[in-house]
Amino acid sequence: MITAAQMRAARALLGIDQRQLAELAGISVPTIQRMEASADVVRGNVDSLMRLLAAFDGAGIEVINEGAASTDGGRGVRLKSKTKPSESGTAEPSAPLPAARTNS
Repeated sequence: MITAAQMRAARALLGIDQRQLAELAGISVPTIQRMEASADVVRGNVDSLMRLLAAFDGAGIEVINEGAASTDGGRGVRLKSKTKPSESGTAEPSAPLPAARTNS
């Protein structure tokens, strides 16, 4: 699962606002707002949560769940590695991250 704090941190890593996240995930801005207003673990319908997690995954964000490998042992988010192992065991570049849009 994902927490509201992880959602905000992931958006910050990507440099996007709630509207842009809603567009990426294919869900409404009010849904994003409700999710981020959660006290801890985000609640919502399964489809919306899956779309949100898929959007983060596609943008290169890895969600670190409680108990998962992390240098500090807590929940969080991080950018995925820019390389992935190939079938031959060597590293190959992964797809580039989408360009973050800024409000100028």
